[in-house]
Amino acid sequence: MLDDLDRNLLEILVRDARTSLKELAAQVGLSSPSVSERLRRLEERGVIRAFTVEIDPLALGYTLQAIVRIRPLPGKLHIVQKLIEEIPEFGECDKVTGDDCFVARLFVRSIGDLDGILDRIADKAETSTAIIKAQPIRRRPPPLDAVSPRDRAKALQAS
Repeated sequence: MLDDLDRNLLEILVRDARTSLKELAAQVGLSSPSVSERLRRLEERGVIRAFTVEIDPLALGYTLQAIVRIRPLPGKLHIVQKLIEEIPEFGECDKVTGDDCFVARLFVRSIGDLDGILDRIADKAETSTAIIKAQPIRRRPPPLDAVSPRDRAKALQAS
């Protein structure tokens, strides 16, 4: 479990992963070595997987994003998964339950590029594509608070 200091450190890093140890220490009221040790333990426990950068696809010319639901044809699951992994325009992909096997986010510069990428898997899978118009919620971590989802739902029902 996370204590209040761990949650506070994570909240600061979620806002800006480049926050220095000195600044983190000042914000949480610890020494830099203590913050460093806490971060090391969070990494060892797998709570922190990476310190990363967020890149704006539009700045790189990727004017369109699409969500693609992918249903491999019988016997083609592993082939389709390998293709998805090899196509760099697939920014992320989840293997899911239900009618589709994969739900992926695709970055493309044009509809023509989208067609070209989907054509590469068309003989191995059925696809359904939705163009993303806006992203009202950007990728974010799960809640860091100590309240369980069940307790949170009960509190919301009571209010």
